[in-house]
Amino acid sequence: MKWSYKIARIAGTDVKIHLTFPMLLAYIALSNLKYGAAEAAFGVVFVILVFGCVLLHEFGHVFAARSFGIRTPDVTLYPIGGVARLERMPERPIQELIVALAGPAVNVAIAAVLAVVLLALGLSVGFGGFSVGGFSSLLAGLVAVNIWLVLFNMIPAFPMDGGRVLRALLAMRMTYARATRIAAKIGRALAVVAGVLGIFYSPMLVFIAIFIYMAAGQEAAAAEWRERNSSFFQTDAARPIKPESEPAAWRSESSRGEVVPVMDEAGRVIGWVRR
Repeated sequence: MKWSYKIARIAGTDVKIHLTFPMLLAYIALSNLKYGAAEAAFGVVFVILVFGCVLLHEFGHVFAARSFGIRTPDVTLYPIGGVARLERMPERPIQELIVALAGPAVNVAIAAVLAVVLLALGLSVGFGGFSVGGFSSLLAGLVAVNIWLVLFNMIPAFPMDGGRVLRALLAMRMTYARATRIAAKIGRALAVVAGVLGIFYSPMLVFIAIFIYMAAGQEAAAAEWRERNSSFFQTDAARPIKPESEPAAWRSESSRGEVVPVMDEAGRVIGWVRR
């Protein structure tokens, strides 16, 4: 991803941060500096810990996908969250359901563990408010943030986990492309509502709504493309063949880059695939 830089490699997956992430930390520090150096440091540490929870969330997806033989080359942290880049989507709806739920499940576990620690220390979990400044401890703030991460990610809109959960459930009863279309429409409708609310309450919400709207459309378009191009003409793989032996129409499309040959490990052309 452009403007993203690797900071670590964990269990075979690169961890990257986008260039805008340090800018977020700088903004948090400067905006809290007027309240004193301690408040500024607290704000930066809290944000770093929050994104540590986001990273654990993404690795929930990573390890769930790996159980189905799907690699994750990298995870990138942005100011609005994290993105785990899977090498491919799970083939079966139940697999996508498990991968999608794995991330929020990590946040539930984090919140539960921190809540137990707070109670063991005799401290209040502090569910009376959800702003950082309203909590008596850093741990209580992280409990609330992880709960919000679960609730936010389970909104049924792409590219959030709730959108993928909805598609997986729909795909158990209909085609993958149709399930994606329905989930994308719901996601776009929710994005419009969020965008309207953001105009009155939060510019950041408008930005997130635009991101969700565009991502839902891209997901639907990708599913349509996969459905239209799911079949390809395949020849006998037992004997070597030359591209010249394919029909003239295929050779013509190939010269324009509209179809590409598929080769086996021995370098033999075994079929042609439309782009």
